[in-house]
Amino acid sequence: MGRFFLSRQWRLPKVVLGLLILEFPFTVANLTLFGIAAPNTYRTTLWRVGGVMGFNSDPNKVAYAAYNYQKMETPIVWSSLNTNYNMYVGVVCMFFYLVKFTLWLLHIFYPILSLLLHISLAALWAASLYIQTAPDTVDPEHQNKGAPWYITKSCSIVDDKTIRGYCQQAKSAFAVSVIMLCIYVAFLVMTIWSLVPTEEARLKRETKIAEKKAEKELYASSPYDQEMTAEEQWQHMWELQQLPRTPGTATGHTAPWSKTPATPRTRAFNELQGGHQEYYAQQPQTPVQPQQTYSPPQQTYSPPQQTYCPPPQQDNVTYAGVAPQGPELDEYVYDGKGKGTAM
Repeated sequence: MGRFFLSRQWRLPKVVLGLLILEFPFTVANLTLFGIAAPNTYRTTLWRVGGVMGFNSDPNKVAYAAYNYQKMETPIVWSSLNTNYNMYVGVVCMFFYLVKFTLWLLHIFYPILSLLLHISLAALWAASLYIQTAPDTVDPEHQNKGAPWYITKSCSIVDDKTIRGYCQQAKSAFAVSVIMLCIYVAFLVMTIWSLVPTEEARLKRETKIAEKKAEKELYASSPYDQEMTAEEQWQHMWELQQLPRTPGTATGHTAPWSKTPATPRTRAFNELQGGHQEYYAQQPQTPVQPQQTYSPPQQTYSPPQQTYCPPPQQDNVTYAGVAPQGPELDEYVYDGKGKGTAM
């Protein structure tokens, strides 16, 4: 049997969304009504009208007792705490409403958060209703042990239209306060119901716990991890991250261990056990060939040399314009007419 846990899913999310939408207009109305009433728009006026009609104590008697140093406290229902407290509660509710709606849009408004929040808000509104309906018993002659007259009686008993409007505003503020308390109570009911996990949620959690337990046992069964300290394990994990993800791609070796698929842990074991040295020790040693560099042939241009070979000499041959060659003729005469002739 799985351990007890609190569900993180709402059973009826559409109902929760409907409550969120319903809460907004009443939050605005509450903030508006008590903002108008603060600090003392009609509180003392309604107190005085009720004293004249005999529904509650007379504010003049309270002032007279204070003037004569007599102990007579102002009833809490007619004090400034009534209006100021409810106005502050309205501001707080508006702030948390924006927070709730944002969390709902982000899908992180879990029931456990709703439980803590709405318990506090419901307590604030319960105190607000108590303040608004607190008894007025300071005057022995006119005691009111229930709610004030503007809540229990109709506002039509007042002839003055202004005072009648004040009465209706105070009655509306009380009605909005009741509705706000009901909304938060509905939130609490939905929250508590959603916190109780369903059978499907229980089965899903048990499956998740079983998977985590199996993973933990698998990790604990490795003696290599048990022998290492936390710092050594961290160093080992860092070293494994430096290894290439695909075996044989980081180096260009043709060794079998560099091409066969292997896990990072297998690679680490091979390195620790000297796998590389054993492989290279089995390979035949070949002499290292010096590196040969290629240089293009240099071509030099030299013009062809021409040699002059004179024709073979022939005796008694006369060329026009050319003096015969020979030891007996060593004078060449040119008279300026035509081609030269040998003499």
